[in-house]
Amino acid sequence: MIFLGIETSCDETAASIVRRTDDGHGSVLSNVVHAQIAEHTPFGGVVPEIAARAHVERLDGVVARALADAAVTLSDIDGIAVTAGPGLIGGLVVGLMHAKALALATGRPLFAVNHLEGHALTARLTDGVAFPYLLLLVSGGHSQIVAVEGVGRYRRLATTIDDALGEAFDKTAKLLGLGFPGGPAVERAAKAGDAARFRFPPPMMGDARLAFSFSGLKTALRQKAEALAPLSDQDVADLCAAFQTAVSASVADRMSRAVDLFRGQHPDIQRPALVAAGGVAANGVVRSALQTIAGDHGFHFVAPPLALCGDNGAMIAWAGLERAALGFPSCALDVAPRARWPLDDVSAPVFGAGKKGAKA
Repeated sequence: MIFLGIETSCDETAASIVRRTDDGHGSVLSNVVHAQIAEHTPFGGVVPEIAARAHVERLDGVVARALADAAVTLSDIDGIAVTAGPGLIGGLVVGLMHAKALALATGRPLFAVNHLEGHALTARLTDGVAFPYLLLLVSGGHSQIVAVEGVGRYRRLATTIDDALGEAFDKTAKLLGLGFPGGPAVERAAKAGDAARFRFPPPMMGDARLAFSFSGLKTALRQKAEALAPLSDQDVADLCAAFQTAVSASVADRMSRAVDLFRGQHPDIQRPALVAAGGVAANGVVRSALQTIAGDHGFHFVAPPLALCGDNGAMIAWAGLERAALGFPSCALDVAPRARWPLDDVSAPVFGAGKKGAKA
């Protein structure tokens, strides 16, 4: 089967063509991502209305290029998968309406995909990872530890009680004047820094709760930066290095507990996989910490190629293909976007739910 995948949940306009063979192997035939960095840089972060308008302007061309790069036409496509949530509602509406129009025009089935499921299943596309496996999903909007037991079968073991890790990176970059996107900017600055100059306590270190928290770390960095102002380039580099050190120590502590929990729940698996996904999984310091944890606990570490860590259409197409191969029903054309859509509908949100449902 060959699927078209469309992703517009935040500030990347993305489309991809992915093939799945009968034996379950996947291959990415094309993967086009238009990043809206130029549109949002003046504001130091993503502006939802600007993102939605940019999706409207770009999506036709992005889909056309994905088809051309894969040397296929719409008539060659067996199905269309699109992100229906969670995310910025304006962007979700643009992508979902575009996918509905294509499905109606071509008569192809439509699969409305949870964005988090796309990240969760990427390791099966790139590395053929078998179920079950342990997933760390870290991005601008999500920091979760999930037991992935099958397509549509997810148990959330932990989430963040305040900021997501990617959000903390972005806010740190904005505070230090490093620009947008924040994650890569902080990582670049940290390479020239002395991590030992400042010491930020790693959040949640030793806490019995299996949860993340990054707001306190962000506040500690802000207070130190204000005390040092005006900041030199070396001050900024040292602050970034200390921030990353605290982040990696916190992630390592959280994941040490998570792998022990997962091992206890699946004692028969000889060498389970520890999978990292999401935009922050591209960070070298975070990856290194996870590789160490995996090796120390007898896990096999898997992280997608950098091009598939951030938001992309390939992961959405693959999630649709996985569902189609198992006989999951396609969606009616009246399917609605969901700004909030937890991957695990069983787990209760940390701080309650609004009128639109549980927080992701």
